[in-house]
Amino acid sequence: MTTMATDIIKLTAAELAGKIASGELSAVEVTEAHLARIEAVDEKVHAFLHVDREGALEKAREVDAKRERGEKLGPLAGVPLALKDIFTTQGIPTTVGSKILEGWIPPYDATVTRRLREADVVILGKTNMDEFAMGSSTENSAYGPTGNPWDLTRIPGGSGGGSSASLAAYEAPLAIGTDTGGSIRQPAAVTGTVGVKPTYGGVSRYGMVAFSSSLDQGGPCARTVLDAALLHSVIGGHDELDSTSIDQPVPDVVTAARNGDVKGLRVGVVKEFRGEGYQAGVMQRFDESVELLRELGAEVVEISCPSFTKALAAYYLIAPSECSSNLARFDAMRYGLRVGDDGSHSAEEVTALTREAGFGDEVKRRVMLGTYALSSGYYDAYYGSAQKVRTLITRDFEKAFEQVDVMVSPTTPTTAFPIGERADDPMAMYLADLCTIPSNLAGNAAMSLPCGLAPEDGLPVGLQIIAPALADDRLYRVGAAVEAAYQARWGHPLLEEAPSL
Repeated sequence: MTTMATDIIKLTAAELAGKIASGELSAVEVTEAHLARIEAVDEKVHAFLHVDREGALEKAREVDAKRERGEKLGPLAGVPLALKDIFTTQGIPTTVGSKILEGWIPPYDATVTRRLREADVVILGKTNMDEFAMGSSTENSAYGPTGNPWDLTRIPGGSGGGSSASLAAYEAPLAIGTDTGGSIRQPAAVTGTVGVKPTYGGVSRYGMVAFSSSLDQGGPCARTVLDAALLHSVIGGHDELDSTSIDQPVPDVVTAARNGDVKGLRVGVVKEFRGEGYQAGVMQRFDESVELLRELGAEVVEISCPSFTKALAAYYLIAPSECSSNLARFDAMRYGLRVGDDGSHSAEEVTALTREAGFGDEVKRRVMLGTYALSSGYYDAYYGSAQKVRTLITRDFEKAFEQVDVMVSPTTPTTAFPIGERADDPMAMYLADLCTIPSNLAGNAAMSLPCGLAPEDGLPVGLQIIAPALADDRLYRVGAAVEAAYQARWGHPLLEEAPSL
């Protein structure tokens, strides 16, 4: 890559948008620089499943033509973005990381995709993910794992590891992920990037292939808090096509991100999010973050949420139960893969053969678990009980937010683990989402942002900030303050230390 192209890919989304709007850079130049970066490093990283080179350049040319005509450009016009391959995209493949949808080209755009296009964001392509978003490492993709740009032998998180890796590898300044049990925040933590799970219903799920409908939430991924806020403001807001969409305006997240301040804010440290299983270096960086918040003027309070200890068990009954229902539509009769349709098999046999060939082991595991939990005689004992625990967790949050404005915790108990280390141990894999799951069960807002490197392995650690439902702006207010304090203290964005690809 040329020196200029290297300089371009290191700019933030806000900086790129400003330079495109002023004419200092063209959208085509910016897009070509990122496409060149993808071509140079993605064979090693494997962040992308599909790169839409022609579509991206066409959109970039449209943006440049608008600027030349003197039209007002949006806050992210011409900025490239990597889109998780769970959102339908008219004209280019959407596979959800599964063989059962290999080569499927949707006839329509998801609402998130449409809003990105309307905002003149340049979609570079679709990113790798755990199949149907089921996983914590992107090792469950039918198309192979993604590497963490900090250490390509380690996982980039999951299920949205492709989106987080594309940011850390400077292949894109912005990305979109989805978060069912932590799949935006956990990848952000282990790659040293920023990821936000908006309030449930704050970003439309229309056209987002369903895993667990009461938990799934799309959201922004970026390298800075402000960039995440700008993207959040583009994709958020009410959508009549989504019955779970909140009919309220998006909180003013951009202003909050530009004016980060925690003076007088009450910050709760969750007692249950520490102890056995937490890496020493992760806890060291978290404790330093808490002390930093004190120095910035926040009032720090320890709080207890006893039901959080049951969140993992409740989640792994609710999510598989909903996924067993949602994935019933993949029956070989409507779209996607079809196996055994040679005239010698019944429709039921074709469905069974197709699912056997098209679904991976983790998807099969969760569908079987969920079907069992919903079965006659077990519904009340398993799914019904899990929903009661969910209510207790929601009440714990409500009580906590009577005492504090936001809550903080480590995002993940450990840094990125080696690819393959937990592949044969589902329970160890599930523990990666220990700190993130409660927010999905309650539906409130949460963010992960970098808070340093663990001393024992030199890998990124994430700080999780949790806010009440519809108070997403608090995430950005606190996140911006912490981010600015870190950069003032250590003088560099965290990713400058990432190994060169």
